[in-house]
Amino acid sequence: MNRAEYHRQRKKKLRLRQIIVWVIVCASAFATALLSLRIYAQITGAPSLTVPKATIFLDANGDQIGDKFSQQRRYWVDLDEISPFITEALIATEDQNFYQHHGFDYTRIAGALLKDLKAMGKVEGASTITQQYARNLYLSHDKTWLRKINEALYAYRLETFYDKDKILEGYLNTVYFGHGMYGVEAASRYYFAKSAKDLTLAEAASLIAIPKGPSIYSPLADEDKNHGRQQLILSLMQKQNMISKEAKERAQQEKITFKYDEWDSEKSNAPYFIDTVWAEAQKILEKKGRSIEEGGWTIQTTLNPYHQQAAEEAIKKNLPKSGLEVGFISMDPKTGYVTSLVGGSQYVKSPFNRATQAKRQPGSAIKPFLYATALENNFSPLTFMNTDQTIFTYDGGRSEYEPKNVNGKFANHPLSMAQALAISDNIYAVKTFEEVGYRKFKQMLDRFGLGETVQNTPSVALGTTEVTLKDITSAYNTIAAGGVKKTPITVLSIKDADGKVLYKLDKHKESKRVMKKDDAFILTQLMTGMFDPVFNDYAPATGISLRNKQTRPYAAKSGTTLTDQMMIGFSPSLTAGVWNGYDQGKQMTSDADSRATKQIWIDFMEKAQKDMPSEPFMAPKGVEAAIIDVETGGLATKSCSRQRVVYLKKKDIPKKKCTDPTILKDLTKDTKDSWSLFPFSFFE
Repeated sequence: MNRAEYHRQRKKKLRLRQIIVWVIVCASAFATALLSLRIYAQITGAPSLTVPKATIFLDANGDQIGDKFSQQRRYWVDLDEISPFITEALIATEDQNFYQHHGFDYTRIAGALLKDLKAMGKVEGASTITQQYARNLYLSHDKTWLRKINEALYAYRLETFYDKDKILEGYLNTVYFGHGMYGVEAASRYYFAKSAKDLTLAEAASLIAIPKGPSIYSPLADEDKNHGRQQLILSLMQKQNMISKEAKERAQQEKITFKYDEWDSEKSNAPYFIDTVWAEAQKILEKKGRSIEEGGWTIQTTLNPYHQQAAEEAIKKNLPKSGLEVGFISMDPKTGYVTSLVGGSQYVKSPFNRATQAKRQPGSAIKPFLYATALENNFSPLTFMNTDQTIFTYDGGRSEYEPKNVNGKFANHPLSMAQALAISDNIYAVKTFEEVGYRKFKQMLDRFGLGETVQNTPSVALGTTEVTLKDITSAYNTIAAGGVKKTPITVLSIKDADGKVLYKLDKHKESKRVMKKDDAFILTQLMTGMFDPVFNDYAPATGISLRNKQTRPYAAKSGTTLTDQMMIGFSPSLTAGVWNGYDQGKQMTSDADSRATKQIWIDFMEKAQKDMPSEPFMAPKGVEAAIIDVETGGLATKSCSRQRVVYLKKKDIPKKKCTDPTILKDLTKDTKDSWSLFPFSFFE
């Protein structure tokens, strides 16, 4: 071998040795990288798959009434609740080797790299479904090498700790479909008004066409481009033997009907009610160490959809278009469940809840609690008092108060408590307050949850203390429940995103009695008087205008101030309260404004109980009925024409007949001789 040949062979061997060394080095480096990647994955652990999810609200029947989103509109569904056409269309389009690779498709990556190098920039992606899922969960969509490296690291961790179906399910629930819709379920409801499990092949292909570029391929943006990409996806599915040629052709010819024009992002059944539920559920979850902002909750509520519909219809029918606002709430006396709620005329314009947040003066709607106090302090429905025009002096004689009645008139003769409540006489009310005293009235309001800000002035007898409609309706609901306090409830149960029950209402929780059963019944009967013309006097009974619509017994009371109107009342099985007024406190001067409150109330009560039998209020033991002459309070005879059945405690049933000239003297309250001066009683 000559010298030249020797050097050639030596160089050849040297190059071979170098190649072997480089192969070993590269292999070692690759193995080290894989080992390091594995160690990194084990150290960092499984990446969280948590994403914002919708909280779903169900009515009392278990039907969905609405949802709330902390960040993104998304309804999480399991993979088996998604049409198989969806998953096949996705894999055919985005990642044909999804079930074979371990997070990366190296053939696609190599091809994309060559194109990127030629263009000297990032022009084509080769991301697998796993990589896209990682990007959706943790990263931005910037086209940078740093983002791609992070994407690869997350994708590796996902493939290490989660199986393919879990990754596929996660991707389908996180991918963006445009117009605020995240995940296939939200997108399917938006574009097709149906669940993702019910999509046809053609609809599935059309939906999967969108994530490529929602602003380009959304049918709302361009139906032609969406259709073109849908055709491509169907062809890819057939090419990969996911569907037959015949199925592809049928799908390509199918005319798709998009229903996004039916979507209303603000549309929700009972939005004010849902806000109330959200606030109650938030407190429940906080006590359990959880945050409602996690999302994914399923909250079953107390909403009765028929009651809600009846409330909304009554408001729509009777609320004048004068800017007058409304608050409405109904409750079940047996449970305290809130069955319907409306917090304003237009939720979109004002989500402020006037049923639960606004504090307004109830006016004469406070009087039942004043007379509840009186019943506990030796008054009876037949306690008479003079009701002449009166100036009351209080605060040690330094202040005066002269109440008037709505029509500016006065009875100028004795009235019974039964008649005074029916026609809402203000002189009788203030004199009752003077008799029972501030302390006892305040204690009664405290028991009913209304006494927080009661002032020691005679005007409180006429409802100058501000309350929420929810609180005062709840207080009436307590009367309807026979004096047993029922806390207003909107939440029956709460499940987390995994279906685990975190909270279930204890239906056997002990309730607190705040009023004796006999007093509660007698007060209820007194409140039926507002619908009875037998009590008409210088003013009519305040509910006379509703008699033509009334088909069953009701106990109720209205209240009117210059700026507010309330009507609250109940049947044996349903309580409802209505408020009307202006947000800025403007006075209500039109007849339409004045009529609205009572008409909303009666229309609701009649519609909500339309298919239910009429129920009487049942008297408890110790209470008896007597036919009484309204004018004298004596037992009625044929000689006394204004007769009514009045329920009384046995000790309070009059012994004398209405024709006895001394009967009224026996029943009239022995008050002070001078009705113009009461300097100390208000501070009892």
